[in-house]
Amino acid sequence: MDLALRWLLLCLPALRGADPGPGVPLVDVLIDRYHIPRACPREVRTEDFVRYHFNGTFHADGKKFDSSHDRGSAFISQVGLGRLITGMDRGLQGMCVNERRKITIPPHLAYGSIGTGGVIPPDAVLVFDVLLLDMWSSEDQVQTRTLQKTQNCKRSVAASDFVRYHYNGTLLCGTAFDTSYSGNKTYNAYVSQGDLIEGLDQGLLGMCVGERRLIIVPPFLAYGEKGYGSLVPPQATLVYEVVLVDVFNPKDDLVVEALELPEDCGRTIKKGDYIRYHYNGTFQDGTTFDSSYQRNSTYNTYVGMGYVIAGVDRALEGLCMGQRSRVTIPPHLAYGENGVGDLIPGSAVLVFHILVVDFHNPEDAVEIRVTHRPAACEGGAGETSEVDDLIQYRYNCSLMDGTLLYSSDDYDVAPVTTLGANKVIQGLDQGLTGMCVGEKREVVVPPHWGHGEEGAKGVPRSAVLFFQLELLELKKGTPEGYMFVWLGDGPNPLFPAMDLDGDDQVPLEEFSAFIRLQVREGKGRLHPGMEADYIIKDMFDNQDRNKDGKIEADELRLKADEEEPESPREEL
Repeated sequence: MDLALRWLLLCLPALRGADPGPGVPLVDVLIDRYHIPRACPREVRTEDFVRYHFNGTFHADGKKFDSSHDRGSAFISQVGLGRLITGMDRGLQGMCVNERRKITIPPHLAYGSIGTGGVIPPDAVLVFDVLLLDMWSSEDQVQTRTLQKTQNCKRSVAASDFVRYHYNGTLLCGTAFDTSYSGNKTYNAYVSQGDLIEGLDQGLLGMCVGERRLIIVPPFLAYGEKGYGSLVPPQATLVYEVVLVDVFNPKDDLVVEALELPEDCGRTIKKGDYIRYHYNGTFQDGTTFDSSYQRNSTYNTYVGMGYVIAGVDRALEGLCMGQRSRVTIPPHLAYGENGVGDLIPGSAVLVFHILVVDFHNPEDAVEIRVTHRPAACEGGAGETSEVDDLIQYRYNCSLMDGTLLYSSDDYDVAPVTTLGANKVIQGLDQGLTGMCVGEKREVVVPPHWGHGEEGAKGVPRSAVLFFQLELLELKKGTPEGYMFVWLGDGPNPLFPAMDLDGDDQVPLEEFSAFIRLQVREGKGRLHPGMEADYIIKDMFDNQDRNKDGKIEADELRLKADEEEPESPREEL
C-alpha cells in the first residue's frame, strides 16, 4: 500500500451497523471482534498512537491487497486525527491490545468511487483483519505496579544509586524481547545517570530490595522511533517485570546493627585482637553465599590487620564477646566491582550476621575471679595452694559461648594434680594457685595459656577457655628434688634424735618411726601424692651408704652439706 492509500482521508459521515446482507450496500463500518483478551486495562481512543498488524483483502473476492505481515513490520499511526482512512479510524476505536478484529469498511469510508494508485479499485469494500500490538498516548507516563512487597524495607532506590536487578522484558502484547535470567546474571546500572532508558530510571525509583514490580514504559521514554535492533521494534511500549536484588550508593558506609548484647560486655574487641566468630553471609535479597555454621567451624582471624575484607575488619572492632550483629557492607568495602568468581557477583552488597564466640589478645593474661572464699581463709588465714602442692579440685571447662567441653562431674573421683609440675595447661595451673580449700573461682584462659593455635581433642583451635573451679583438698608439697622437708629447723645433732633406742645404729623400722613422728608432730613433710612407705624406704636407702641395712652416724649426711648429691632424694 502506498502513502496515498494510508493517509487519504474521506470525511463522509457514517455509523457502524450490522451486515445488511448480500446485495445490500454497507452504510457504516462493520466490526467483528472475534478475539477479545481477558484483560483489557485500556482501550484505543482518539489521538492514541497504535501499532498493529493487518491483512487487507477485498470483500468481493477475498483477494489480498496488502499485509503488514508480508512486509515484516507492524503499521504505526495515530487514531482519530485523519492519518488513517475514516473507516479504519472508526474501526480501531475501543480496541484492546492483543484483540483481533475483522473491520469491514464501505467505499465511502475507504477510497470511494475513485480508488487509489491502481491498488484499490473504485467502490471497493475493504476488509482488514487487525491484531493490535500496542497503544500509547503522548500524555502517558511510566506506570508501576507492585507485585510483591518486602516486609522490612530499610532503604529504597534513589537517584544516583547503583542497582542490581533481574528482569523479564516484554512488549505490551506479551512478546518477550529480553531477560536477565537466561544468563543467570543481574543487570547492573546507576539510576538517573544515563545508564538506562528514561522510563526505567523513573520506574526503579522507590523500589526496595526483594520487591517485585511491573514497570510499563511508553515508547518515547524507551527506544522511541528507532527501536533497539531486532529485539525492540520502533515505537514499542515496554513492560518490565523487575525484582530488585541489590542497591547501594557509592557514598554508603558500613552499617553495624547490634541484634543481641550480653549482659556484661567487659572489654570490647580492638585492633590486634584474635577473634573466633560464626557468621552467615547473604546478599541483600537474603540469598546465602557462605556460612561458617555449615562448616561447623568458626572463622578465626586477627582484627584490623587486613586479613579479611575492609568492611568486616572495621565491623569487628568494638564488639563484645557473645554479641550478635548484622553488618551491611557496600561493595567498595567488600569485593568491589569484580566480585569473587561465581561466589560473589561484582558490585554486590554483603550482609553478615555475626556471632562473636570469643576473642583475645596475644598479650592477655589469665583472668581470675574469686566467686566464693571460705570465712576461714579471710584476712590471709588458712593455707593456700602453691607450686609443688598436691591438690584435688572440681572443675567445669567451657567455651566462652557456654558450650561445655569437660567436667570433673563426669568422673567418679575428682582429679588430683601437683601444681607447677606441668600436669595441666599453664592457665589452669595459674588459676589453681593461691586457693584455699573450699574456695571457688572463675578463670578465663586465653589460648596461649591453654591449648594454643592447634587446640586439643574436643577443644577448638585458638579457643579461649572458661573454667569454674573449686579446691577440694590441699596437701602441701616439697620443693623439686625433695621427698621430705623440715618445717623449721630439724634436730641438731640429727643422728641421736633418730637413734630412738640409743644403740648407735638406726635400722629401717626405727628410721620409719622417726620420720612418721616428725610428720605427725608437724615438724616435717613428706612429698604428697606418693606412698609414705616408698618415700621412707627410698630415703633410708640413700643414707645407708654401705647397704648393710642400718644407718650409722658416719653415714648420715644432710643434703645441704653435700656439694654433689648422689641422688635427688637425699632429703636429710
